[in-house]
Amino acid sequence: MTETDSADVIVVGGGPAGLSAALFTAKNGLETTVFDTDETWLHKAHLFNYPGIGSVGGSEFVATTRQQVDAFGVERRQGEAVTGVASVEGGFAVETDAGTYDARYVILATGADRELAVDLGCETTDEGVVDVDLDMETSVEGAYATGAMVRPEKWEAAISVGDGAAAALDVLSEERGERYHDFDVPADAERALGAVADE
Repeated sequence: MTETDSADVIVVGGGPAGLSAALFTAKNGLETTVFDTDETWLHKAHLFNYPGIGSVGGSEFVATTRQQVDAFGVERRQGEAVTGVASVEGGFAVETDAGTYDARYVILATGADRELAVDLGCETTDEGVVDVDLDMETSVEGAYATGAMVRPEKWEAAISVGDGAAAALDVLSEERGERYHDFDVPADAERALGAVADE
């Protein structure tokens, strides 16, 4: 992506919520860019409470998830900090020191840092967290907030991953004009493995 380029979805934040959202949107054909300053709390964590994983270091979890999103064509702008997000006609303008990036949807996944959401005009609750609906959409249409920024003191990787998935599925539903479900079956895996073997 170059200066003033556009994507379907821009995700701000490369922790579990942001990478989960990017995985779902890119896997289902939406051009997705993630801005990741690598400040996720997972680097300080070890996961024993994540379903399906007996034990994994937080940094290892992040590295594996990055590999997944990369495999689906997500553009990760590693180390490029977002300095502002604004509503514009047709979506959003995301500012960094390197330039401006446009997207139809923006998913904020900045941990407990709610500054970008507040500056964008997203409403907050009496507890000071970003107010979202069950699909993680904020009061600003097309803008989503996830993870620690929407819950006081409930900072868990499993919750954040679910928030990212919920936001992504709502974006995909909006794009398709009907409720979208990202549900793969064993035959899908067999086809994917077969395609890799043929390369």
